[in-house]
Amino acid sequence: MRVLIAEDDFASRKFLYKFLSNYGECDMTIDGEETLEAFSMAFDEGMPYDLICLDIMMPKMDGIKVLKNIREMEDERGIDEKDRVKIIMTTALNDVKNVFDSFESGCQAYAAKPIDTQKLVEVMKKLGFSL
Repeated sequence: MRVLIAEDDFASRKFLYKFLSNYGECDMTIDGEETLEAFSMAFDEGMPYDLICLDIMMPKMDGIKVLKNIREMEDERGIDEKDRVKIIMTTALNDVKNVFDSFESGCQAYAAKPIDTQKLVEVMKKLGFSL
């Protein structure tokens, strides 16, 4: 499994990296623009990400805009719905608008910080990852 961790907070980024490295190869980005670049490069190299943990509040471009851009890129490339990258939004914000906007924009799950690793594993299993 290839995982992209898009997180501007150092502690959160390191925590997710240490945890998710148990399940696959992980890359990290610290802002929205870098996240889109990493997603595009991985796809162009024939090694697309299986999972992206995407923070909502990031510099240069917020996570919801990044999510919309990723889905547009997948549409442009003709990627079938079942083959799209799975995206879990991560955030300290726990308001209804952000949750609604995230799902409306195409994420599969939403995880509030601090991340509960047991719940994260359950979500990953529901998304079809064999852990």
